[in-house]
Amino acid sequence: MQNQKHHFQLDENVTYLNGAYMSPMLKSVEAFGIAGLARKRNPFNVTPNDFFTEIDILQREFAKLIQVKESKRIVVMPSVSYGLATAANNIKLAKGQKILIVDEQFPSNYYSWEKLARKNAGEIVTIKPPDTLMNRGKVWNQRILEAIDTETRVVTLGNVHWADGTKFDLAAIRKRTLEVGALLVIDGTQSVGAMPFNMAEIQPDALICGGYKWLLGPYSMALGYFGEAFDGGEPIEESWMNRFESENFANLVNYQANYQPLAQRYQVGQASNFIAVPMMIEAVRMLNHWGVENIQKYCYEITKNAIETLKNKGFWLEDLTFRGSHLLGIRLPKTIEMEAVKVKLAEAKIIVSIRGNAIRVSPNVYNDEVDLEKLVLVLTQP
Repeated sequence: MQNQKHHFQLDENVTYLNGAYMSPMLKSVEAFGIAGLARKRNPFNVTPNDFFTEIDILQREFAKLIQVKESKRIVVMPSVSYGLATAANNIKLAKGQKILIVDEQFPSNYYSWEKLARKNAGEIVTIKPPDTLMNRGKVWNQRILEAIDTETRVVTLGNVHWADGTKFDLAAIRKRTLEVGALLVIDGTQSVGAMPFNMAEIQPDALICGGYKWLLGPYSMALGYFGEAFDGGEPIEESWMNRFESENFANLVNYQANYQPLAQRYQVGQASNFIAVPMMIEAVRMLNHWGVENIQKYCYEITKNAIETLKNKGFWLEDLTFRGSHLLGIRLPKTIEMEAVKVKLAEAKIIVSIRGNAIRVSPNVYNDEVDLEKLVLVLTQP
């Protein structure tokens, strides 16, 4: 795969290595957004079928991306918190049962579970990484597997940790949850779109992904998957579109007790956003065109030399087995102060994120090896 910066309109004076914060917008996605705005000028051109056809296209494109056969298990939502609240709303938690999370998990994947545990006298169990950096990812994964027992009702985490990119072995975690009868709910926001996700291998009960990061879509869009464990559940709102045969506008006042098939009952109201949905379709189509496995490989190629140089100069990065190539957590040698690094990065117009004691670097297809060389120069210069 070659560099794809020509598909974006990034400021040439800025080195943007912060896709985990928010992706830049593809030129083609922007064009669909502008067309969507113009579409509202003449609403008579929006037909009843349009409320459903574009959602269907988006569902099929995202199903292709995550290798799902049943596209009607894909749901359009406004945010990850909406999807996780939907999942938590449909899980029965007995007194004393555990919800397992990882340390410093993103807040959207904490609050719904804290509420569920508090209302049902359950327990939130937080799995912390080891204090030492030696074999950090390996030991952290081992601790997760060891913590899953017969009292565990839900395991919920990302494929990679949002702050430093630590990769969690979802296949092994899924195997263990099946052994004890626990559910697996994944926040795929920081991986899906840049790291291959094989639904058949991992088989999560739910997968929720924000649209504005690695999926390259607009803000206030999220896509999710709900498996059989959530069939027949209660949505957190009652949208007319989610009811059986709602495509028939003339029959809408004949209220329906039944919902649309599979996971469609969980779709947000006004899911057929005529601006954001076409933008999201174009973004996911582009990802499918490039191939997520190629994106991950590209990120590996442009970062490998920089990583080797940094490690040789005393910086710490997780071993490749326990991290992705699109999201790196760089920890400084004790001789370098984080505040001084922040100043130098700002002066060089290199955009990254600081998360805890890690510099989070998150390149994508609009970056190249030169961008990483600039970063290394700033981090290593006296």
